[in-house]
Amino acid sequence: MKNTTELNGDWNTIKGKLKQKFSILTDDDLLMVEGKKDELYGRLQIKLGKSKEEFRKLISSL
Repeated sequence: MKNTTELNGDWNTIKGKLKQKFSILTDDDLLMVEGKKDELYGRLQIKLGKSKEEFRKLISSL
């Protein structure tokens, strides 16, 4: 999994890829607030029906 600095730098690219892959995601779903990365991940896991490990693999593969 990418570290926080890498993720912050690539977040716009990752958001676009997630929205292409999962059309149910909105900009609000993908809003990353500083220090709330875990909350964002939890919300996306629930919305996409993915386990924590599945979601981490998905993000790493983007």
